Amino acid sequence: MSKAIRIHEYGGPEVLQWEDVPAPEPGPGEALILQHAVGLNYIDIYYRTGVYKVPGFPAVLGMEGAGVVEAVGPGVTSLAPGDRVAYSSSFGSYATRRVVAVDRLVKLPDSIDFTTAAGMMLRGLTVQALLRQVRPLQAGDTILVHAAAGGIGLLMCQWASHLGARVIGVVSTPEKAEVARANGAVAAIVGLHDLAAQVKHITDGAMVPVVYDSVGKDSFIASLDCLAPRGLMVSFGNASGEVTGVNLSQLSSRGSLYVTRPTLMSFIATRQALESSAAELFEMVRTGAVKITVGQQFALQEAAEAHRAMESRATTGSTVLIPG
Repeated sequence: MSKAIRIHEYGGPEVLQWEDVPAPEPGPGEALILQHAVGLNYIDIYYRTGVYKVPGFPAVLGMEGAGVVEAVGPGVTSLAPGDRVAYSSSFGSYATRRVVAVDRLVKLPDSIDFTTAAGMMLRGLTVQALLRQVRPLQAGDTILVHAAAGGIGLLMCQWASHLGARVIGVVSTPEKAEVARANGAVAAIVGLHDLAAQVKHITDGAMVPVVYDSVGKDSFIASLDCLAPRGLMVSFGNASGEVTGVNLSQLSSRGSLYVTRPTLMSFIATRQALESSAAELFEMVRTGAVKITVGQQFALQEAAEAHRAMESRATTGSTVLIPG
């Protein structure tokens, strides 16, 4: 038998149950992974609460992890038992062992440990997509990043700064403002009150060409107000709730704005795209241009406590669950 965190219904953290599950076996094109670390992401909360629907109950949550290949299925030649691997965007990671499609796995460089990998794959690949593909960032750009002290936010501050951009971070506390500035933000704004006025002051009236917003409902209009004419609103999360009822005239009245709602899978859908994005992420980490901050670790069986910490915004950087 193996162990996993499963849910049998949607709800609060209390629905996360530590249970025995049948030992998985890899089929054609699959590999069995002994997991050393599992990443916790806000999307896991969306699935737990029913904002996003699970395939069926009982369901194992989680989207990323890292570990060692224990066995491979028929026809698999690209991996072998003993290989160190990591993955993202593969549902069902809250488990001690799991099966993953080989074309979703990447070999992990020896220079990156399992805990770091579990705290960087989904976030790191998301940042690569946001900064390098959704809108290729240019040196000299000034950007606004919400939740700048969170797992994705810290990576965005570092990566964007490395590319020569100026980052204005939005955070929830003065302590998190210090964290954002320490990771490359040239300015950090606490809360949403008078956000546009503060951005206008920082940019000498120019505003910003792009806003990266993972907060959602509470920040959407404030984010639009921070954009320069023909600016781009990148909405990629719903931490405060889903954005609904958008009136398109809100875009025209603010200067012919653009809005996009990207999802990582659209940018790593092919094997070539995944390998290319992962290679760039690994190189950024290897050279130290981006430093992965694992702010907190929990035992996998303490997933409910980890969810509570993330929902209360008590976390900084990445949160990693360690299978026992």
